[in-house]
Amino acid sequence: MNDKKKINWEEFSKEAAKGIREGRPITGQGGVFTPLIKQVIEASLEGELDAHLLETRVLEGNRKNGHAQKTLKSSLGSFPVFSPRDRNASFVPETIEKRQTVLPGDLEEKILGLYGLGMSYRDIRSHIMDMYGVALSDGTLNSITDRVIPAIRQWQERPLERLYAILWMDAIHFKVREDGRVITKAVYSVLGANMKGEKEVLGLYLGHNESATFWLQVLSDLQQRGVEDILITCIDNLSGLGDAIENIFPKTEVQLCIIHQIRNSLKYIPWKDQREFMGDLKAVYKASTLELAEHHLDELENKWGSRYAVVVRSWRNNWNRLSQYFKYPEPIRKIIYTTNTVEGYHRMVRKVTKTKGAFTSDMAVMKLVFLATLNFNKRWKNGIRNWPLILNQLTVYFEHRIIETDTLN
Repeated sequence: MNDKKKINWEEFSKEAAKGIREGRPITGQGGVFTPLIKQVIEASLEGELDAHLLETRVLEGNRKNGHAQKTLKSSLGSFPVFSPRDRNASFVPETIEKRQTVLPGDLEEKILGLYGLGMSYRDIRSHIMDMYGVALSDGTLNSITDRVIPAIRQWQERPLERLYAILWMDAIHFKVREDGRVITKAVYSVLGANMKGEKEVLGLYLGHNESATFWLQVLSDLQQRGVEDILITCIDNLSGLGDAIENIFPKTEVQLCIIHQIRNSLKYIPWKDQREFMGDLKAVYKASTLELAEHHLDELENKWGSRYAVVVRSWRNNWNRLSQYFKYPEPIRKIIYTTNTVEGYHRMVRKVTKTKGAFTSDMAVMKLVFLATLNFNKRWKNGIRNWPLILNQLTVYFEHRIIETDTLN
């Protein structure tokens, strides 16, 4: 017979915490949450039956009629569930259907999903209490989210493809508590497009403020994981980063982000001249050919060089890497002239992390960014728009390298 005694959540939380300290698994046979899931399911079934009886008792004289036992299989292991019945046999439960013997989703997965959407522990506790009547402590929630740590390490070490068409590289910064202080740390993101046009975050690396030296370590890691060649890499104008890329992948073409270059330029232009200056600058980066762009750059220098020499000098010094995109047709230009692709990914991460003040640890940052990234990967399954056209165009410029890699595969 089903035990209808209400769950003592405080007592359960203490027992669960004790089990975790003793090294018992959270899931599986003998897991600390297995009894909890069983009782939550049974409570939910009882609630469904109560609601059904309110609709059928008066008109049909319906009432409860004991319980039926069945064994339910899940990642938590197999356990018996007592499902309530009604006299008229008209009750059709939704929590666990009549002939269902496999649990499709677990409370633990629900918690990880909510955490990956950026919900705080307090919000998750409230949501789980409202939905399931389950009270969870921060310690228990932390133990559940720590489950992803081995998955993060495995993901960080996974082998990569030999050739990537395009890489976008950038860093996003977070506040992290360390030794009693709040400091800024950078998550280095590498977003790649493979030869099928599929976008994927190749790696996430946590370090201190962005530097070319750390990026060199990131690039070395990509090489060790199997990357042999990259056709085009898009980066911001971080000093030394382009050289670091060419040191590890000497054949890659490095394209500096035009938007970053424009933003840096405007820092040195007074407000009264910005509109006119931008009009002249637009003629440079919007030119249809490299020759026309260089002509407009000469005109820009003749007009503004005496007043804003530092700005013009920056464009001249970086021109070789700023102007790579002019050699390509418009479909390729649109996706390589800026790092907007990886910045778009960072904007999605910011939506998930914006409610966080300072993270409690480096791993707290990585857990949330990793789970958010898994969610974003689902949105990228369709790949880059017009990829067959882009691939055909890339093959014109990189035919030998693409064919060579196809042969190796």
